Formats: sequence, structure tokens, C-alpha cells
Amino acid sequence: MKFADVMQSADWKAEKHIPVIEAANSVKAGEKTLVAVTVGKEIGHPNTTEHHIRWIKLFFKPDNGKFPYEVGAYEFNAHGESVEGANKGPVYTEPMISTAVKLNTSGVFLALAYCNIHGLWESSAEVKVTE
Repeated sequence: MKFADVMQSADWKAEKHIPVIEAANSVKAGEKTLVAVTVGKEIGHPNTTEHHIRWIKLFFKPDNGKFPYEVGAYEFNAHGESVEGANKGPVYTEPMISTAVKLNTSGVFLALAYCNIHGLWESSAEVKVTE
């Protein structure tokens, strides 16, 4: 078995589990640019003790490289749990992140998200780097 065998993907406008990557299509080499990843952008994903997004990971795979580089790993740890019971807690984390990167070469952002009920989901977005 391989990760590819269990990884799921779909159109984010129709599927609430897809990590949606928002980044510029083109950036200047070495300039800071923002990248955001959201799960449930078009169709909200539940955020309950029983059903939630546990984490998002963001990678960058340069066009001229064989392997991706991990940009960041983001955990979401508050889903309404409390000593009073499930979904009675004072705080809920939402599955969305934003980070700044500087790129020196064109490539592809890859995002993974993990739903505690429905497993692993992936998406990608290309970015071109200009001089």
C-alpha cells in the first residue's frame, strides 16, 4: 500500500474536505508572498469534537527538483471538547492557515489535510517565478 492509494482529491467547490490553496500565480524571485490554505472554503466542514480537520501540511516542489520541501505543518487542537462534554467547550479552531514564503524557482504548492473521519485529502497549485 502507498499513500497514493488512500489520498483523496476532488473539486473544492463541490467537496468540503479539499485543502484550497490561495497563492499568486506569478511572483518575483526572492520577494515575500502569502500563501493561504483553507479546508471548507466553499462548503463548510464540520468542526465538532466528533468530526473535524486535525491538521494541514503545506509543501513546495520546485520544477527543477525531484522532492518537495515541507513549508509548514499546522495542527488544530480545539474542537469544542470540555470537561462538560463533547461540543460544550469554549474554543474551536478553524482549518485555515496563512504563511509567507520567498521562492527562487517556479514550482507547485501541495497541500494535505487530515479529517478524523474521512482521511487524507490533497490539492496543488502552480506558481511561476520571474526575475
